[in-house]
Amino acid sequence: MSDTREWTRRKESRMGVRIGVIGGGQLARMMIAPAVELGLELRVLAEGEGMSAQLAATGVGDYRDLETVRAFAREVDVITFDHEHVPQEVLRALVADGVAVHPGPDALQFAQDKLAMRARLAELGVPQPEWAAVRDEGELQAFLDDHGGRAVVKTPRGGYDGKGVRVVSDAAEAADWLGALEGGALLAEELVSFTRELAQQIARRPGGQTAAYPVVETVQRDGVCAEVIAPAPHSTERLVRVAAEIGERIAEGLDVTGMLAVELFQTDDERILVNELAMRPHNSGHWSQDGAVTGQFEQHLRAVADLPLGDPRPLAEWAVMVNILGGPAEGRIDERFAAAMDAHPDAKVHTYGKDPRPGRKVGHVNAVGDDLDDVVYTARSAAGHFA
Repeated sequence: MSDTREWTRRKESRMGVRIGVIGGGQLARMMIAPAVELGLELRVLAEGEGMSAQLAATGVGDYRDLETVRAFAREVDVITFDHEHVPQEVLRALVADGVAVHPGPDALQFAQDKLAMRARLAELGVPQPEWAAVRDEGELQAFLDDHGGRAVVKTPRGGYDGKGVRVVSDAAEAADWLGALEGGALLAEELVSFTRELAQQIARRPGGQTAAYPVVETVQRDGVCAEVIAPAPHSTERLVRVAAEIGERIAEGLDVTGMLAVELFQTDDERILVNELAMRPHNSGHWSQDGAVTGQFEQHLRAVADLPLGDPRPLAEWAVMVNILGGPAEGRIDERFAAAMDAHPDAKVHTYGKDPRPGRKVGHVNAVGDDLDDVVYTARSAAGHFA
């Protein structure tokens, strides 16, 4: 039987489809349980020993090395990701080899490079902050002068959780980044006056079927997501419609497969602007593990395996996710389970198998219910046991 026919047979029977995840972090870890439930075989290429997804790690190696990734890809039917950092040359070599890669490199490039993302979203007519590529202090100062004297400066690649982002009021404040460009450019954006941050998630299969989750409100602390409320409180019909339309347009326009998270600003004058993109399960969707008919990790696996998508509807009126940041000063985070579970049996605690350190995401808590104040209290209180 040919490889293509064998893949088709496994996909149609749903049994034995081999999903290869590049990256051994917590997102890969949280794909393990739904993979078992779906009858999929999950394999993980981890960056090192003892990572979050070690239960499913079938290999350890450098995701930047083509031959390492090729050897891993030969053992699976489809490749997907725990992060967006696999180099384009590696991804395109896999596609040339005939490997199914979801999301593919043509889509993933826009999650890897913020300048490319801004240019492509402009072509799609997606609302976003005013921006410019700046190559020297003169160009950055000109942007500052045109935008009220303050701006956000971002490194186009590699930034996350507040890294690679600065708010500046003088071009000299980014002189070190500009001096290290070697012919490239930084991304300068207007400093958006926003009332809150939102996120829209949408799943998409290779054939185009999509499923949109409710738009959620995210609360950031020191550049790191601390809490998520689903759905976003005080959402108007217009907000829900516009956020879903933005997600749909981006997913279709970039040909995304798998989960897409669109981070949004809601501005003082009621505009909805795209901040950043992630083409994988995302922190803003962790609530769905316990708060939706189909959680984002199951949905991502369904999408990349080209299986029918699940229902994204919430199970209750409200769901709240609170990140566990840092963890206990002494001992492993797992040791705090009993106290949290005893105090809040209605909360769901998810830990990542990581050693605690200040500011590190080491787990999260989900709570669901019909009274928002009660749900927020439960999630925060349960997470507080891990401080």
